[in-house]
Amino acid sequence: MAPSAMSTTTPLQLPVPSKYSNKINASVLHGPRDLRLEVRTIEEPGLGEVQIAVKSTGICGSDVSYYKKFANGDLCACSPLSLGHESSGTVVAIGPQVNGFRVGDRVALEVGVPCGQCGICRKGRYNLCKKMRFRSSAKSVPHYQGTLQERINHPAIWCHKLPDSVSFEAAALLEPLSVAIHAVNRASPAPGSTALVIGAGTVGLLTAAMARQSGCTSVTITDVDAGRVDHAVKKGFATHGFVVPGPTQNSLGSSSITNSGSSTPPEPGMLTPSSLFSNSIHDQLDVAKSLAAEILSLTRLPPNLQNDDEDEGVDVTFECTGKEACMHTSLYATRPGGKVIMVGMGTPIQTIPMSAAHLREVDILGIFRYANTYGTGIRLLSAQGYGEAGFALPSLDDMVTHRFKGLGAAKRAFELASRTVDDDGNLVLKVVIEA
Repeated sequence: MAPSAMSTTTPLQLPVPSKYSNKINASVLHGPRDLRLEVRTIEEPGLGEVQIAVKSTGICGSDVSYYKKFANGDLCACSPLSLGHESSGTVVAIGPQVNGFRVGDRVALEVGVPCGQCGICRKGRYNLCKKMRFRSSAKSVPHYQGTLQERINHPAIWCHKLPDSVSFEAAALLEPLSVAIHAVNRASPAPGSTALVIGAGTVGLLTAAMARQSGCTSVTITDVDAGRVDHAVKKGFATHGFVVPGPTQNSLGSSSITNSGSSTPPEPGMLTPSSLFSNSIHDQLDVAKSLAAEILSLTRLPPNLQNDDEDEGVDVTFECTGKEACMHTSLYATRPGGKVIMVGMGTPIQTIPMSAAHLREVDILGIFRYANTYGTGIRLLSAQGYGEAGFALPSLDDMVTHRFKGLGAAKRAFELASRTVDDDGNLVLKVVIEA
């Protein structure tokens, strides 16, 4: 861990109390779609904490899942829960034994707080800490309340100071960017590698961009939503895009990739990859093979440059949907000796063709959130607009397609975030709630 508040050797500063009332507004979820604006009491920041006035919060797919079902996968909320974990804000009060911060500092919040003492934390892989408390998650009890509150007290070591050139919205998106950075770090692609990203939601887009940033010369992104794929290519997140045909288009690949616009489990009766074609696993795998071939044909070399001795496939595939059918496609689209990175969290138990990985030495690597990534993300955002040579990370501000003002608008924001287009037919990519 290299948190910013521990990097200074200046004398310890005195606590700075908040000049605000101890009453705050908070958006609180009490059950499926039962979102209420409530008044809570906030204490002065405790030992090692700073108090943050939250300025911007992005809505994540896991937040949408809690909003719709009061659960995210196997995690069910058992008490009222404030959502939100993609956030930034300003320091308004400073607790005891905190150094390196001043009132008014602009910060991005890393909202996962590990114990810092166990063996896995000492190795720097604190995202795997068994005692991790993550804001807006029901995993820990009592639940660690999220950032959709006017102010929160947060450990200073998990607040990352921002340069003035980075907006609050872009800083909030450092959280999903961190997932992408961690995924690419795990993949460690060599310069000149080829990559495939399945799922063009926020994390998929950022993962594609980070793959390009790492030196991948060809990055193909796929999704069933043509608007998202078009956005990915036009804005430079990916070099190639493939729209998976829908079930009405009578294509072999028509059902192999689900929309990554939300990580929410499908509603009853909704078409899913397994419901769109035969229940036979062999039929499912045949569809995945055909779809993989279609995707790979986008970047196939001209016949005069092809080498018959070379195995077809990308060097690394990032699976960002968590769906079984997408995992099938990932394995078949990856060359022998390549890697499949499991980014999306979806179906917990899957049937996959292990021989496609085993006999071709395709490494399957999982990721869980991120660790030691915020510094990298801030440096990448700080470098934007300076005309540096090579690939430049696309603007995170441009990823925000819809903004809602104030916590009172949270319910409307969540309803929109669960869709892929708004009432006017415009793409819904990232929805942000502003203070």
